[in-house]
Amino acid sequence: MNKVTFAVIGFGHIGKKHAIMVHGTADSDLLAIIDTDEDKRKIASDTYPDVKVFESIDAMFQSDILPDVVNICTPNGYHARQAIEVLEQKSHVVIEKPMGLTRQECEEVIFKSLQVSRHVFCVKQNRYSPSSKWLKQVVDQNLLGEINMVQLSCYWNRDARYYKAGGWKGTQSLDGGVLFTQFSHFIDIMYWLFGDIHNIVAKSNNFNHKEATEFDDSGLVQFEFVNGGFGSINYSTSIWNKNFESSIIVIGEKGTVKVSGQYMDQLEYCDIEGYEMPTLAPSNPPNDYGDYKGSAANHHYVIENVINVLTGKSQISTNALEGMKVVEMIERIHRKQK
Repeated sequence: MNKVTFAVIGFGHIGKKHAIMVHGTADSDLLAIIDTDEDKRKIASDTYPDVKVFESIDAMFQSDILPDVVNICTPNGYHARQAIEVLEQKSHVVIEKPMGLTRQECEEVIFKSLQVSRHVFCVKQNRYSPSSKWLKQVVDQNLLGEINMVQLSCYWNRDARYYKAGGWKGTQSLDGGVLFTQFSHFIDIMYWLFGDIHNIVAKSNNFNHKEATEFDDSGLVQFEFVNGGFGSINYSTSIWNKNFESSIIVIGEKGTVKVSGQYMDQLEYCDIEGYEMPTLAPSNPPNDYGDYKGSAANHHYVIENVINVLTGKSQISTNALEGMKVVEMIERIHRKQK
């Protein structure tokens, strides 16, 4: 069987993770790395001397390299446009979260993918965490009965160590806000478990980042699930010094569960009728970026899923429609906060 070939656009923190996963997987081959920054291109060349390095997407496609898959790991505001550019060349795309910054952008990506019959894979690696897979099983098996209330809490630290002067982080056009950049993984888990939301009431404030960001750092959101039950999201990146908690509480007619920890990776409470609280496998550690940490280091599962889909062994773990729905939910929350 021929290996699935990849290129990675963007050689920052997350792009380096993608390159490591692709390069270290037996059934894949990393052909190219693309970055507009000369220093990052030098690092890429030194790290992977057998991989071609380019300054632009056009330069790669004008060469003799046509990868099966292109992984988009650039600032959020570029994701949709670059995905369309790649799809036009008949490569599949893997898009880091978020898929785009508006529903319209995401729709354009989906339309192009259907035109050229290519897959769009959205990176939502937290779905692979043991706690998330367990929650999905509990909900799908209806062990909690009717869902009454869900509370999602996300309290992280992002300070001057993260928001560098002159960078894209903190800008409305390329970052988009903390629900897109920090917490979309957890909103995705909520959507994956309980579906869409409506009747949204929301407020937000910028407590500690007025000089660093073009958007608020904290918010309170209340809503109803289309499938029934109340929900809320409490979030902030204004936590002192380090990440505090990402948690979800689910209250159903037959039980209550809470998954918590810094990265929603620890089963803290489980009281379900006729059910014994399990011991879950340990989660992978968070992605460590030096001054700050992100969500679970599960990107190898994402790459494995891409390979398995393209070789006919599996289905997409997070498809483009799901990626678009999370973007749309965040977009609707933002509109209610204004």
